[in-house]
Amino acid sequence: MSLSLIVVQLLNGVQLGLMLFLMASGLTLVLGMMSFINLAHGSFYMIGAFIASSLLAWTGNFMLSLLVAVAGAGIVGLLLEIGMLRKVYQQSHLQHVLITFGLILVFNELARLIWGPFPVPLPVPALLAGSVEILPGITYPTFRLAILLVGLAVAAALYVVITHTRSGMWVRAGASDRAMAGAIGVNIELMFSLLFGMGSALAGLAGVMAGPILTVQVGIGEPILILSLVVTVIGGIGSIRGAFLAALLVGVIDTFGRILFPPAIGSMMIFLLMAVILACRPQGLFPARA
Repeated sequence: MSLSLIVVQLLNGVQLGLMLFLMASGLTLVLGMMSFINLAHGSFYMIGAFIASSLLAWTGNFMLSLLVAVAGAGIVGLLLEIGMLRKVYQQSHLQHVLITFGLILVFNELARLIWGPFPVPLPVPALLAGSVEILPGITYPTFRLAILLVGLAVAAALYVVITHTRSGMWVRAGASDRAMAGAIGVNIELMFSLLFGMGSALAGLAGVMAGPILTVQVGIGEPILILSLVVTVIGGIGSIRGAFLAALLVGVIDTFGRILFPPAIGSMMIFLLMAVILACRPQGLFPARA
């Protein structure tokens, strides 16, 4: 294996990991802070990609399409939480799974009605369509580097907000003891609604960033949802740091596993990794403190 192949595949793995982090960060916040299993999280990924594709076709402005798509996914998530999901928080996790699985089917059919059953294009913006030389003789696509930078920026922002701001303190307080947090004046319902909307917006952002690389079509949220759940479990439920490190680990192992091993084994590597980690640390690598 040549040096150029190792470097390119390592960057591909990190890029995949950061894209998974954009998904898993919202998922782990909702699951860890709100104790709500949201299988429909991948649908917001799909919604973001479809909205960006339509707006880019109408306006030709990728940045505008990205911003509107992220906001749109966040608003859909916020309205869904307010109108339906907050009523089932106190029910069992099995009820959460059944309800959100049903929402997957609903969102997929709505997307099929609006955008049709065939894939739609989401081209790479012209400004990021080229490649850059990262090492002598080794080039890498500019758009993939942009995904790296966006993922790192989101990771840093989330860490600061959750661990070093008053809003983050309120979120952690509400997750630890709702009754006590409410008694000291924290609006728990509003805080959890905004948290759910933020998680949905991050999933939409992941969909927009992945759209030019993958195919934008009905059902694209389910495969990445499975990988995001793996990241959430490996990193530790509710831990942003755990989700970040686990996403990088999963991305790199999945990428190299697919080029070093036969396809059947390569696709199993991350699940074998999850099994080993859970056998040794059932709480995950970096569980959130209570």
